[in-house]
Amino acid sequence: MLPSAQISREIDGAQTEVLLQAFADRILVLVSQIGKVGNLIQATIPATTPLDPPPPPDPSEPNLTPLPVPPPAIQLTPLLGHGPSENMQTLHALYASQIATLVWIAEAEEALEAERRGVVVGLALRKSEATTGSTLSEHERRVFHGVMEIVRELLQRK
Repeated sequence: MLPSAQISREIDGAQTEVLLQAFADRILVLVSQIGKVGNLIQATIPATTPLDPPPPPDPSEPNLTPLPVPPPAIQLTPLLGHGPSENMQTLHALYASQIATLVWIAEAEEALEAERRGVVVGLALRKSEATTGSTLSEHERRVFHGVMEIVRELLQRK
């Protein structure tokens, strides 16, 4: 993994910037559609927790690369700010958990005994139409999957 990498790309009509910065004790991943750092959440996990690989591709959605399931032992700690609603706070927790899982899997593939560094995720996403209940809108799904593809791309850079 490079010590620093950045990609800017349009996702579902919004310019989205993703920055990955590796430090000795943590990894910072900033996702911004509004040019700000946004809400900061730290994800940590015990070093002994196993990480499962992504599931096989779903034939009904051939264009989506499956994402690994975040382990239940993940601990999320809000560091700065919070989502504007309960639904957005849940969505931000999902982003932080998924991004951290991708980082930990990428680090494990690079080294034999990688120490699991904490992952600090900054999220500053454009407001979208309100969702009801626990379902995501199609826009939120496209943005989520687009961001995860960018994070994967950054992690694959050597």
